[in-house]
Amino acid sequence: MKHINIILSLIMVFIFTSCGKKSEIPDYSKTKYWLSLPSTTHKKVDVFYVYPTAWSKVKKSDPNICNIDNLSMLEGSKMTFNAQATAFENAGNIYSPYYRQADISCFTDLSIEGRDSVIGGIPATDVITAFDYYVKNYNKGRPFILAGHSQGSNVLLFLLSKYMKDNPKVYERMIAAYVIGYSVTKDYLAKNPHLKFAAGPDDTGVIISYNTEAPGVTGNNIVLLSGAISINPINWSREEIPASAEENLGSIIIDNVWNVLERNVKNFADARVDKTRGVVICSTADAEKLAPANQIFPKGVYHGYDYPFYYYNIRENAEKRTEAFFIKISNEK
Repeated sequence: MKHINIILSLIMVFIFTSCGKKSEIPDYSKTKYWLSLPSTTHKKVDVFYVYPTAWSKVKKSDPNICNIDNLSMLEGSKMTFNAQATAFENAGNIYSPYYRQADISCFTDLSIEGRDSVIGGIPATDVITAFDYYVKNYNKGRPFILAGHSQGSNVLLFLLSKYMKDNPKVYERMIAAYVIGYSVTKDYLAKNPHLKFAAGPDDTGVIISYNTEAPGVTGNNIVLLSGAISINPINWSREEIPASAEENLGSIIIDNVWNVLERNVKNFADARVDKTRGVVICSTADAEKLAPANQIFPKGVYHGYDYPFYYYNIRENAEKRTEAFFIKISNEK
């Protein structure tokens, strides 16, 4: 039976990736392939942001991986950038490439192995190519932060496991990787001993990750993998120590297409790590209103709110880790 499941998974991957794909990697020397490309670099640090799934197929017969000029993706990525990447604008110069994405069905229809084959293919190849171009042409030796969400974070896991392993000198300049909205597992870290998960609010060269849920979720959260590790985005602890909504530095309110409706909302979202499930629990938001069940997630999965709930905490933390990074460098001289 196990062999049959593997064969079926391989068939699904072949169907998924062979439908409508283009093999040509974007030429990242062209500005049109960048969502964000700073014209000036006033800050001492860069941010390399990879947006989440920003499009979806209209018909089943549509390609499973979008073209780089897909209008829906181009528009959707701008919306997520405003609700997510801007959290890092105080910390650094933000670079963000466009990349060919997989449809959400990659996450709902494929096994974890099949999903890795797809995301580790065209999407990861595009982003790693873009990052390599960025390092060689734009970075100029500056320290940097990696940031992503959902499919973007899934892609960053390949950049961390492959590119950083092959380029340790580049990895030395990584302040932190905010791999939010997709699972970083114990197994992944065991297979990549050059990587480490954050243990507190200001350690550097580390991965920060969590998925947010309401209390009592038992259904299938497609971005939650077995052995997932989470850190609390308010008190920056991996222990099950509650952080109240009053301790939260501020949230943003978004609609269902990522429009930012209100900024700096106080006392909105609390946070507590649930080690057993591997998530961060928010008990103060209204799941009925913000996270009703849909075709992708069960009720109570706050996937779209991973950044908005803790937006200003992420902002402060990126600045704190940046400061700690430069102190560390100064002490090593």
